[in-house]
Amino acid sequence: MKRKNKFTSQIVNINEKDIFFMRLALEEASLAFSIGEVPIGAVLVIGDVAAARAHNVRESSKDPTAHAEIIAIRNAAEKGDSWRLNNATLYVTKEPCVMCAGSMVNARIGRLVYGCKDEKAGAVDSLYRLLSDKRLNHRVEVVSGVLEDECAELLKRFFQERR
Repeated sequence: MKRKNKFTSQIVNINEKDIFFMRLALEEASLAFSIGEVPIGAVLVIGDVAAARAHNVRESSKDPTAHAEIIAIRNAAEKGDSWRLNNATLYVTKEPCVMCAGSMVNARIGRLVYGCKDEKAGAVDSLYRLLSDKRLNHRVEVVSGVLEDECAELLKRFFQERR
C-alpha cells in the first residue's frame, strides 16, 4: 500500500511485512508496560527474520542507555558477524531519540519503520532529522506512522495510569 508520509510528505510503501513486524514491536512494548517500563518496543529484521526483539528496561536495569532500539541493535550485531547492519530494518513503536537515531546511523541500519511521533524528543522527524542529515556519513530510509494509533494509545494509557 502506498501512502504519503504525513511528517515528511514523501510517498512511502507500507506492506504487510511492516504491519506484521510492527505488531511484534507492540508485543515488546506491552511487555515493557507490564513491568512498569515506558512501553516502547523494537524488532530488528534482517531479510524476513526477526534477528532481535527488545523493549525498554531503563528503570529495571538502572541503565540510561537501555532503550529498546539500542538493545535490539546490540543483540543483532552480537548474533551476526558484523556491527554493520546495512540490510536491516528496525521497527520501533515510537520515534527514536537522539541517542537511538545516532546508533542507527553508526550501525548503518538500512531502514527504520516507526509508529508514533515523539514531539518532545524525536530525532527522526519531530525535533531533529538525524537519519536524513546529509552531513553524516550514512542515511536511513524512514517509514513513519505504521500502526500509529495503537502505538500512541499504549503510551497514552501508560502515562495516564502513572498520574
